[in-house]
Amino acid sequence: MRDRASVHCPWYLRLGSALAVTASVLLLSGCEQPPAAPPGQASLDVVVRPGPTTWFTAANGHASGLDHDLLTRFARERGLALKVVFADDTASLMDSVANGDAQVAAGGLFGRDRQQVRVARAADAPTGPPSVNWTTGYDSAEPVLVYNVDGYKPRRWDDLKAATVAYPAHTGLDAALAAARQAHPGIDFQPVDVTSSDALIAQVSEGTLAYAVVPSSDASAARNIHLDFDVAFAAGPRRDFAWAVAPGERALRAALDAFIARLRKDGTLARLAERYQAAPDQVERVDAGVFQDRIRQMLPQWRRTFVEAQAKSGVEWRLLAAVAYQESQWDPLATSETGVRGLMQLTEDTARTLGVADRLDPRTSAIGAARYIAGLKAKLPARIAEPDRTWLALAAFNIGIGHLEDARILAQRYKLNPDLWSDVRKMLPLLADPKYYIAAKNGYARGGMPVAFVGRVRGYYDILLRTQSAQPPLLQASLALH
Repeated sequence: MRDRASVHCPWYLRLGSALAVTASVLLLSGCEQPPAAPPGQASLDVVVRPGPTTWFTAANGHASGLDHDLLTRFARERGLALKVVFADDTASLMDSVANGDAQVAAGGLFGRDRQQVRVARAADAPTGPPSVNWTTGYDSAEPVLVYNVDGYKPRRWDDLKAATVAYPAHTGLDAALAAARQAHPGIDFQPVDVTSSDALIAQVSEGTLAYAVVPSSDASAARNIHLDFDVAFAAGPRRDFAWAVAPGERALRAALDAFIARLRKDGTLARLAERYQAAPDQVERVDAGVFQDRIRQMLPQWRRTFVEAQAKSGVEWRLLAAVAYQESQWDPLATSETGVRGLMQLTEDTARTLGVADRLDPRTSAIGAARYIAGLKAKLPARIAEPDRTWLALAAFNIGIGHLEDARILAQRYKLNPDLWSDVRKMLPLLADPKYYIAAKNGYARGGMPVAFVGRVRGYYDILLRTQSAQPPLLQASLALH
């Protein structure tokens, strides 16, 4: 690993956004430089294992991810300068924190208790330095086995006799797979020291690797980027992600534990985790191959239109592009059987309210829809944080603000959080059931439609975030790190 004064940017973080989607691992450009600490200012020294949900450099060159957002907030709250290096591999990451060269190791690491370490050692699997301390869990995922969709889909470990199964080494999956290794000696489990499990997913998708075990969160994040893999089965129980803390840093570990507990209690942890590690059923696996072709062939024609709509509304242009693709596949002349028309599929009443005289004019349609979404966001209670504010506004864009409010009231009635999209989306389909809609202020609604709509928009938006450069303001930047 490089010394602390320099920043090592993994090869896939240096890829330019002009590269084809399927040719890269994360499709991210730029490399985030850590802020320089003023003389005498204390710092939090972090060594990072990058990943598609934990710590990555977005298309605008800014760092993002769940671990990034949490540790940035922790450092700022305590007046520390955040000093970051990227590990060349996971073994050097664990060595760095065990040797005290860094205070914290982060990036999709499964925490291990003493019993898990003993099991892993009994299975002769590498566990990393035993002297590091672990924080409490801040999120969780289950290990899953992924396979190439053109190959054989196993249903259980027994279907994999004599097969080779790769997994990212030194991340805590060693211990999670110990029981499977012991029960199935015929399977060749191969720990691979990669900078990110996304690299293994890419190899499975390309067919150069038959099977791999990765965290379910990484598989979910890659589902619309690498198109030829899928999940076969859960490879073990759900486990907590945690940060490794250097020996002798007990006070730091206690402070991190208290920080995690506070953010879990006030809901911030759930909001951030839902943004970066949404469950697969919350973001649909879209027609990503076709979409990626149209990004190259059609999006250049409309990018200026969406950027202008962003400038006039404050709604991020890539989100508008995702909405437009879901609505019309970027066809400015599209007309549905229900009478909605144009690039953004506005109804006649909505267009009249927004002052859009010609729904088939793509510029005015995009600007009108953007202002409409911005207005819906403004109508939601001020306490609702991003990204839930955006997902709820998109649901209202699809079904109407009145029906959304009916679903939020139902959520409250059933002891769910009406300010979280993950809870409200459970209530929306109930608006089609007379048991529920008869008492709703706005009556019957096809509540499953906005759930599917938001899921697909999020799928398209995630692809655009990884492939297209940004114009401020960003939805990512408004994730309430305050």
